[in-house]
Amino acid sequence: MAKLQIKKRGKVYQYVFEIASIDGVRKWISKSGFITKAEAEREGAKAYSEYMNTGHSFAPTEISYSDYLDYWMKQYCEINLKYRTIETYSTIIRLHIKPKLGIYKLNSITSSTIQEFINDLFVHKNFSKNYLKNILKVLKTSFGYATDVVEFIKYNPALKVKIPKYDIPESDPVHIFTPEEIKIIFDRFKNSRCIYMAFLTAYYTGLRISEVFALTWEDIDFEKKTLRVDRNIVKKNQVGGTKKRHLSGNSTAVWYFGTCKTSSSYRTIDIGDTLLNSLKEFKQEQEIYKKQYGESYMKHYAKEVENPYTKKKEIKIINAIAEIAVALPEVHFIFLKDNGIFEGTDTCKYPFKVIHYELGIPCRFHDFRDTHATRLIEAGADIKAVSKRLGHSTIETTYNIYVRVTSQMEKEIVSKFENYAADLSF
Repeated sequence: MAKLQIKKRGKVYQYVFEIASIDGVRKWISKSGFITKAEAEREGAKAYSEYMNTGHSFAPTEISYSDYLDYWMKQYCEINLKYRTIETYSTIIRLHIKPKLGIYKLNSITSSTIQEFINDLFVHKNFSKNYLKNILKVLKTSFGYATDVVEFIKYNPALKVKIPKYDIPESDPVHIFTPEEIKIIFDRFKNSRCIYMAFLTAYYTGLRISEVFALTWEDIDFEKKTLRVDRNIVKKNQVGGTKKRHLSGNSTAVWYFGTCKTSSSYRTIDIGDTLLNSLKEFKQEQEIYKKQYGESYMKHYAKEVENPYTKKKEIKIINAIAEIAVALPEVHFIFLKDNGIFEGTDTCKYPFKVIHYELGIPCRFHDFRDTHATRLIEAGADIKAVSKRLGHSTIETTYNIYVRVTSQMEKEIVSKFENYAADLSF
């Protein structure tokens, strides 16, 4: 094949180079229109290099780990991973990996280099074990893609790297609410209807927080006494960092409907009369508030947009007061403020500070989910049925909860026998 050539065509320059023949016919790549010879040489060199590297704008053997991470994020992560995971990986790469390892060539990084990097973070950054695991996960999966998929390197140098041993085991963040704590929490928020109903729904269904706040009234079948989960709610960063505000003056986020966590997360579950009747009352209250607020009541609409990463269609939530006509399908969220404002999962930020600091109860929203599962298992519910209700991808996840519950029950059995035996005389 002929090498890169620069030719003058009238008043402009052109680059041209021969490529592989197809069916015995010689082929060329060329581009004209460059004002100067230097510009044609520069752009031609880029095009020639990209062709020689089978479509890449870089030579795989020479690429830096920093540039490779950009390539991996675009070619793999942004296409296959969920928004939150992409954001987490991007932050880890920007803050920790690129500053230390990004300057090295991809094919020159060794296992010892990565192990020293992890050890240094462990010693000097005081990261939690889980966060350090996340950093190592990014390293392992990025090098794994370079090894197994695109074959830029021959082996994965991060594969055998280990997290240093933590002397103090991390405490289990799970807190199973006692009946007394549940009563205290619900009593505290009985006058904050949106928060109260969101907590009640989570407690009686075991839904994840993103599933709870994605619910619309169409997801509740009052006749069949069922609740449908077929989406979640996702908060994305404002483009350019701009902060919009509701009419109330409270800052808002951009909300999207997202896919469920796993295929098994798509489910329809039965709900009892306690939750069902409470939802009926809440729906009636919303209708009253709609009339009271009139044209200033906030409404929500579904707008189909293109995901900038995957280029696939997704649903963005658009807000407008009732007096504004919007030619989009309306979204009837369940958990709204009295004036119709939707704050998604941010609804729980302040309430959980109240629970933690004012009520003195350890808490995460996920604790409602774990408490729901725990009470079902304690009551003798079939573990497979519990797993299906929670939308777990594997029964192993449910079994981990089961083990924690049964371990506590075993301790209680010993305590009860000790109390019994104390009344006997030997």
